[in-house]
Amino acid sequence: MTTEQIKPYRIIYMGTPEFAVVPLETIFHSEIDIIAIVTVPDKPAGRGLQLKESPVKKFALTNNIPVLQPVSLKDPAFIAELRQFNADLFVVVAFRMLPKEVWQLPAHGTINLHASLLPRYRGAAPINHAIMNGDSKTGLTTFFIDEQIDTGKIIGFTETDIPFHMTAGELHDELMLKGSTLLLKTIRDICNNQTEPVNQQSFIIPDEELPVAPKIKKEDCRLIPTEKAEKVYNKIRGLSPYPGAFTTISVNSKNTMIKVLAAELIDGRHKSLPGTILTDNKTYVYMVCNDGIISITELQAEGKRRMKVEDFLRGVRSIEESIQ
Repeated sequence: MTTEQIKPYRIIYMGTPEFAVVPLETIFHSEIDIIAIVTVPDKPAGRGLQLKESPVKKFALTNNIPVLQPVSLKDPAFIAELRQFNADLFVVVAFRMLPKEVWQLPAHGTINLHASLLPRYRGAAPINHAIMNGDSKTGLTTFFIDEQIDTGKIIGFTETDIPFHMTAGELHDELMLKGSTLLLKTIRDICNNQTEPVNQQSFIIPDEELPVAPKIKKEDCRLIPTEKAEKVYNKIRGLSPYPGAFTTISVNSKNTMIKVLAAELIDGRHKSLPGTILTDNKTYVYMVCNDGIISITELQAEGKRRMKVEDFLRGVRSIEESIQ
């Protein structure tokens, strides 16, 4: 398909974080007309609690695109403003759940880019959960939004491998780039009436329990060394760099919470109980798990920056053996 075949098309783009910026930029530099952007209100951040703009808003302002920042997506004034734009399509990437009053407005509907192969991993954190579950493959899906979360008819998808060493941050960046291509193709196909949306039920095997991807809570990030070492390892990489898997170790006779941001999996059992911390206080910190050992290679202690384990050990007198 050539650019010349594309009809002029007017969209409103809705998104917030960095993940939504690269697809936005790709669309912006295409023949598609982005007539407005919807993002979250500015939020206080940092020590001075100064208002911080979302990455999507920053892109919009730089490129002179009108920005809407509703406090409530059900606000009649906001919905009336959306209606006045008379957009052909709404495009959603990493944004809030839309009420029906919003997603049903455009003549061609509202589409979403989701970072999983739907119907697997419906929810807010598909990248994290896919790695935490030890999956070797994931992908992206574009679909039409309907009443439920991530259940609408599928328009397109693309797959990608998850190497055993890959972190959530690395997968995030890879999917961000691939998602840009998929999303632009989806918009063009809709524009030219070349889509055949498929009901997600067609991809569900009877009696199959689909993995889900709910929002990550703090307690989900706690490392449990009584679990198998591979599961602990997957949790570390599935939560790195954000929000970060954590545990508590005894540093200089004081319990200290650390985020474990990088690790290696060591085969073989150890005579110590799961949760025992092994270290020479110079070059390594090991955590004994149910059936193996985790070598912590990068960490972040409370109030400190991320650092290599060797650098961390230079700043402490001792780390004691401790059961978590």
